[in-house]
Amino acid sequence: MNLMISLSTSILISTLLVTIAFWLPQLNMYAEKATPYECGFDPTGSARLPFSMKFFLVAITFLLFDLEIALLLPLPWATQMINPKLMLTMALILIIVLAAGLAYEWLQKGLEWTE
Repeated sequence: MNLMISLSTSILISTLLVTIAFWLPQLNMYAEKATPYECGFDPTGSARLPFSMKFFLVAITFLLFDLEIALLLPLPWATQMINPKLMLTMALILIIVLAAGLAYEWLQKGLEWTE
């Protein structure tokens, strides 16, 4: 019985919150808010300017090393497993692959911002 009460309460509250979230913004609608640029200024140039490919390379490199930290974070706890050598070997392989990729990008001058 407690499960049914909890489930129905959760469904009721989430439905109520979604309804309020869709209903409230429509109450205070005015011309400036409906424009794509909410600041009220007309754009002076094109908003669809292409980004430099260097920006994407640096961003992807950052994401890769951020992911590496997330994958290596549980490593101290993994040393207490039954087979810690396997876990440490896999972590070392991950670090070597990412370091090789970074070295390749560095040698190809992909990380230099200016040309």
